[in-house]
Amino acid sequence: MATAIIGVGNLGSTVARHLVAGDEPVVLAAADKAHAQELADELGPKASAASVEDAIAGADTVVLATWLDQTKEYLPGAATLLEGKIVIDPSNPIGFENGQMIRTLPAGQTSGSVVAGLLPASAHFVKAFGSLGAVEQLAVSANRDPRVVLFYATDDDAAEAAAQRLIRAAGFEPLKVGGISEAGRMEGPDGELQGRIFDLDQARAIIATEGVNA
Repeated sequence: MATAIIGVGNLGSTVARHLVAGDEPVVLAAADKAHAQELADELGPKASAASVEDAIAGADTVVLATWLDQTKEYLPGAATLLEGKIVIDPSNPIGFENGQMIRTLPAGQTSGSVVAGLLPASAHFVKAFGSLGAVEQLAVSANRDPRVVLFYATDDDAAEAAAQRLIRAAGFEPLKVGGISEAGRMEGPDGELQGRIFDLDQARAIIATEGVNA
């Protein structure tokens, strides 16, 4: 079954390109349906476009590739659509003010905790892919030998299995930093693991040194 990607900006389009390159089918959806269709046409037969509602309904896994504020606005009305779904959140608590990147959440609060709190109890939540669209050096490192790590965080076994599969399909090696309580370590602008490029041995050593439970 295809993975639904909601949002086709820089992040959503980057995730879609990597998954399609890894032979994963994707269904693209956005507020502007024409943009989703344009990207689907570019990516070829592994990609299609649909309305947001239809994309989610036809998928087991949903990537919410939208800005955090957009996700917060959308989720309260979409709870029933996401019941039982695996939900991947790549958002970061960042915004821009006077041309400078700023953190949009209070210290100690993460995008992961905010999004998880808005989902129905039956959803399977995982934090992943948040640095892929933001760090060009990381995005172009897919399928490198040895493979570059993409971190994820979850407390859910089904979500973990889906994240591992999709990260591998995207051309990276998955590595868990811990549960959702550890999600801030991989979120921009100030997470110490966000966007950093490691192979698996390097990443495991960094996690062990910094005390994150993998």
